[in-house]
Amino acid sequence: MNIKIGTRSSPLALAQAYETRDKLLLAYDDVDVEIVPITTTGDKIQDRPLSDVGGKGVFTKELDEALFDRRINVAAHSMKDVPTWLPNGIILAAMFEREDVRDVLVSPKYSSFSQMPAGSVIGTTSLRRQSQILERYPELTVVIFRGNVQTRLRKLHEGVADATLLALAGLNRLGRTDVVARILEPDELLPAVGQGAIGLACREDDEDVIAKLRGLDHNPTSLCVLAERAMLDVLDGSCRTPIAGLATLSDDGQTITIKGLVAQADGSEIWRAQRQGPSVDSDKLGRALGAELRAAVGEDFFAALMD
Repeated sequence: MNIKIGTRSSPLALAQAYETRDKLLLAYDDVDVEIVPITTTGDKIQDRPLSDVGGKGVFTKELDEALFDRRINVAAHSMKDVPTWLPNGIILAAMFEREDVRDVLVSPKYSSFSQMPAGSVIGTTSLRRQSQILERYPELTVVIFRGNVQTRLRKLHEGVADATLLALAGLNRLGRTDVVARILEPDELLPAVGQGAIGLACREDDEDVIAKLRGLDHNPTSLCVLAERAMLDVLDGSCRTPIAGLATLSDDGQTITIKGLVAQADGSEIWRAQRQGPSVDSDKLGRALGAELRAAVGEDFFAALMD
């Protein structure tokens, strides 16, 4: 059985695709795997925030098209880049065991935010990161910092900014943890929904591929990420909305805890909430958390983002 894995062409995306290939080859003797790099709209446009060029879908649209055109059988995604609503006919068939969910501070000058003088520049395009930083450190300045990990590190050393923030999972996969100045715990910087997880999408009518992918699924990761995405679904989350969320399971896997937040982009106000309950109710708990946050924030907030 030949399986073609579509992926973005960035080094991190390719690393995730090779991980997918290796897991498939290790699990099944009857498959051969081909990696198909695809350049997405999000990779082409680097001078504007994601919210100005179409949000998360700019990283998945071309991969979706390749699935529909049958140029690929599987699309390997960073789950934090996957829109809440998938196109009809495409499903998330599996997720691998989640990597580290935390963000990290990367800076050649400083090892913490508190060391940074007023006016120090942090490069990021994540409103989630921006809002949480500015809530605690309003004296800092945030600027647009698009590009893959290598591009952001280059910009940093060119002096475009004093610091940037990256996902530890990506640095682990690239073998670049040498650049980490400080690991930020979730209580300090709540991660993006799906951060650290690789998801595998395919056509919902491709039963042979679905069967192979299901065998690779790490159920605890899927439970947690789907709970986070359920919260995001209720919040109509987009790249214009600073939203963070993290679900974790108890050691016995029976209880799930979901934390979420919605913020003003400038950090002037942040709403936080948490739910806990049986892991079998993960979707319901995620939606309840989303509804709680939405009620606390108010509909005027979301309406303003659509203007």
